[in-house]
Amino acid sequence: MNRPARLVAAVFTMSAVLLMSACGSGGGGDSGADKIKGADQGASGRPSGSPSVGSEAARPTITLPESFRADFEGWTNSDPKLQSILNDGKDRLRAGYAAIIAGNPQDGSLKFFSTDEALKSAPTWVETYEGLALKGRVRVFDPEVHISNEGFGVLFYCVDEARAFTRNTRTGRVEGTPEGDDPMVQYRTRLGRSADGVWQTSTVETERGGCRK
Repeated sequence: MNRPARLVAAVFTMSAVLLMSACGSGGGGDSGADKIKGADQGASGRPSGSPSVGSEAARPTITLPESFRADFEGWTNSDPKLQSILNDGKDRLRAGYAAIIAGNPQDGSLKFFSTDEALKSAPTWVETYEGLALKGRVRVFDPEVHISNEGFGVLFYCVDEARAFTRNTRTGRVEGTPEGDDPMVQYRTRLGRSADGVWQTSTVETERGGCRK
């Protein structure tokens, strides 16, 4: 039996060592990150700063069709700063799915929540699904969020692709993860806060099977 969904057709690369050091103190609070050269600046190399009250940008509305669902479990945090990272990180993933479904590598919502390397690689990721329709359901769970001493956010989470699949729009052929491959994928992302208060994803790394403990 085929396992559904090759939802990570392209891996966005960054240093796992950087991410692991940034998360060295666990999933909450602002402490415990190793110093990284230049990391005290924002996602585009500019000082991150704190936007003034009322200056935060309005987020775009992202709509997924009934044929594809992304269910987020446990994406709440009592710390408002960490919750804002969760919110923008969630919408970045949803924007990616929406861009794939629409077949639009230049999707505005995906660009809105992306910067630096993630902004450059996002169109390539979307293009790998050309001619494929995304169907079914993914479960997005076990988020771990942290703010480093330098002010950037680190967000890890797991995606269960076992109930999702792609369908070739020309041939109708359904494709999924090859038999024996793990449908669980861990995402490791870094985010910087823009001048208007948006936590934009700057780097993404994925590992199939990375959620197994």
